[in-house]
Amino acid sequence: MSQSDVQSRQQIRLTYRKKRQLLSPLHQAEAASQILTTCLRSTGLPQAKTIACYIANDSEVNPQRIIQFCWQQGKRVLLPVLHPFSKGHLLFVEYHPNSATRKNIYGIDEPIVTSSNICTLENIDLILTPLVAFDAKGNRLGMGGGYYDRTLAPIRRDSIATQIIGLAHTCQQTDKIIADSWDIPLNGIATPKQFFNIS
Repeated sequence: MSQSDVQSRQQIRLTYRKKRQLLSPLHQAEAASQILTTCLRSTGLPQAKTIACYIANDSEVNPQRIIQFCWQQGKRVLLPVLHPFSKGHLLFVEYHPNSATRKNIYGIDEPIVTSSNICTLENIDLILTPLVAFDAKGNRLGMGGGYYDRTLAPIRRDSIATQIIGLAHTCQQTDKIIADSWDIPLNGIATPKQFFNIS
């Protein structure tokens, strides 16, 4: 990737973070409700038994309604946790309504890791990821840390059946994102108003 491509990705990141930060509380609340509807209609969420999700941060579309739905349906919910020993990687850890949490270095709540609450990629049916920007071909631009790309690389490498769906506000769509070789392609992208089926 050239220096200009790197700068372009950084500019896209700044632009689209700002766009979602400018969304009103009412818009955010409506998006949180509508994103559940999109996922129920267009993704494997209704059939999935084990779902990895996230806690919204920095004006990301809030998946809390999805998490509540999963709990109500008796599904197993996981959240990403910064790996304590493998820098730049995530673990997926069980999350319950009464789970003890603590803030990570980014100020995001995480469930506390134990020897018995970690779930491997092979046992996750659906991973719902946040993103900063996306294009219609399923290219995702994250916050720049590469955590998801490193952690999810075995899904592509080992042909694991786990589905990866990005969640985003409608305003986070851009014309084109230049993908890096290590970028993990998504199976689809859900917004409050539309679903982009990539695979």
